[in-house]
Amino acid sequence: MIPLRDSAGAPRLSPVNLLLIAANIAVFIYQVRLGPEAANRLIVHYGMTPAHVAALGSVPIPVAGRALLTLATSLFLHGGVFHLAGNMLYLFIFGPAVETRFGHRRYLYFYLAAGIAGGLAMVFIDPRAQVPVIGASGAIAAVLGAYFVLYPRARILTILPFFIFIEFVEIPALVYLLLWFGWQLYAGLQTRAFSSMAGGVAWWAHIGGFLFGLAAAPLLARQPGPARRARTLTRSAR
Repeated sequence: MIPLRDSAGAPRLSPVNLLLIAANIAVFIYQVRLGPEAANRLIVHYGMTPAHVAALGSVPIPVAGRALLTLATSLFLHGGVFHLAGNMLYLFIFGPAVETRFGHRRYLYFYLAAGIAGGLAMVFIDPRAQVPVIGASGAIAAVLGAYFVLYPRARILTILPFFIFIEFVEIPALVYLLLWFGWQLYAGLQTRAFSSMAGGVAWWAHIGGFLFGLAAAPLLARQPGPARRARTLTRSAR
């Protein structure tokens, strides 16, 4: 399912969301310009390696500090064009509505904290993993979790490919995001016995991020302003 737009009615050009998308694209361009070998070194250095984070208590403070820093730096690294494009599409579709309810500053803090939470979920599931985890998907999964809480009645215009045919359908956000999370959970449980990153996908970062978004949204979302509440009450009276 490929989302195209939502019906929440939030301004599409929300500043922090656009800044995050621009930062991810800029870092990816930098990766590509480095060349394959240097880009791999960048990923090893700034990607989040679960085993390194899990070993924080047994390494020198500078080493532990670098490992902790990778929980944030890994969010802006991606493994390829399709990895980046998929993440940024979801962020572009679902991010503006969440930023509107959180406010710009809270949304930025939420995004970064959610990405860290997704990384920690990977550490918890597979603390011995030596493969660097990269990508914004943990943070974006949290945006989806927050959207699920805040806009369950919105509708998502979605592309559904059926073999050689393509269908455009509107799916309730509640259904769309339940299906999305269900697939992440199924894939995560299926691969748990083998690796937390089967097929190169950090399923448990998605799961951890989504659950973080579910929990954080009610705490961070601003209530509708007085004018908006007044309009709502007026409509109800009529």
